[in-house]
Formats: sequence, structure tokens, C-alpha cells
Amino acid sequence: MANAYLVERYLPGLSESQVRAAVTRVADECERLSAAGEPVRYLGSTFLPGEEACLCRFEADDPDAITRASERAGLPWARITPAATLPAPERRSVTRIG
Repeated sequence: MANAYLVERYLPGLSESQVRAAVTRVADECERLSAAGEPVRYLGSTFLPGEEACLCRFEADDPDAITRASERAGLPWARITPAATLPAPERRSVTRIG
């Protein structure tokens, strides 16, 4: 079973559309690496424009696959850290925000 990882990226000066294009490139590289026998899957990102940061989620057998996908996509990273995804607890009633 693949392990979960969180990748911290600092992307000063990039707009949301530029970050979207960049994470699409890294997702494409993950598919290429996986097809070549190095399993890695891009799961999504959270972009923090005020912080010029992006947090990307991946699954991989080895964090080196995430490094390779990022390098091939030309997308820098600050840290790759093992992570656990914690879903929101189920609730009986739904409260609307806003």
C-alpha cells in the first residue's frame, strides 16, 4: 500500500492560474512515472495565495518518486513529509456556512 505525503511548496509571484498549470504538470509526470513502474499519485493541492505557498498531497511507495515528478515538472518544493489524511467526522445534521 502506498504512503501518503504532504509537499510544501513556496511559489512567490505565481498566480492561481500559474499554480494550477504547474500542478497539472506534476500530475502528468506522476502518471508517466506510474506507467513506467514507479507508483506515485497526485491527490490535490491547497493554494495559499497570501502566503505564496501551495500544499500538495501525494501517495507513493517512496518519496523519491514525488521528487522526480516535481523535478520533471519544474516545480520546486521545500519539504516532503509523511502525512495522514483525517476525514471530517460524520455528523447527523449539516450546518450551512454563509
